[in-house]
Amino acid sequence: MNLWDYLVWIFWIWLMIACLWIFIWIVIDVFRDHTLNGWAKALWVIFLVLLPFLGALVYLIARGGSMTAREAARASAAQQAQAAYIRDVAGTTSSPSPANEIERAQQLLASGTITQAEFDSLKAKALA
Repeated sequence: MNLWDYLVWIFWIWLMIACLWIFIWIVIDVFRDHTLNGWAKALWVIFLVLLPFLGALVYLIARGGSMTAREAARASAAQQAQAAYIRDVAGTTSSPSPANEIERAQQLLASGTITQAEFDSLKAKALA
C-alpha cells in the first residue's frame, strides 16, 4: 500500500464518523424537541433508519433552522442557570432588595453581631 491508499482510507473513516455523528445528533434533537408528538418522533426515526442519508438530508433541510434555535435556547438556559447558581452560592445578587438587606441585618442583630443602633442604620440605608 502506498501513501494515497492510506489517505483514501483515512478519508472514508472520517466520512463514516462524520455521518454517524450527524445521525446521532439528529436522533438526539428529535427526542429533545418538545413540539413533536410521539408519532412524529417515531416517523422521523423510522425514516432515518430506513433511508439514513435521505432522512438526514430532509431533516436538516426541514428542521435545521429550528434545530439551531433549540440548541441556542438550551445553551442560554444553561448559562442563566449557571449564573443564578453562582450568585446563589456566592450570596450576592446584582440588585439586592431592601427586604433582603433588612432580613440580613435582622439576622446579624439576633446573633449579637451588631447593636440596635447599627441595625437601625442599616435598615434606614436599605429603605433609602
